[in-house]
Amino acid sequence: MTFSDDSFSDEDQQPSIDPLVIQRLNGIVSQLRDAVSSLDDVMFDVLREASRRREGRPAIDKTLSQARRAIDKAVHLLDLD
Repeated sequence: MTFSDDSFSDEDQQPSIDPLVIQRLNGIVSQLRDAVSSLDDVMFDVLREASRRREGRPAIDKTLSQARRAIDKAVHLLDLD
């Protein structure tokens, strides 16, 4: 069974995506990158404070690291450029 669908490009057999959808996704990717940057700032503050107090790695640092990795993964999946 074959389908004739003009929404598929010849190059990669992926459905073409409306430019407006791509624009919205790019906006989301930008926001996610901003969130990563903000998380980095918080993580550095947490580690700096722990160092100042001469404490070990705070438990919240692990949680923040997991959140950052999850956002990085979302950026990777959504970045169509």
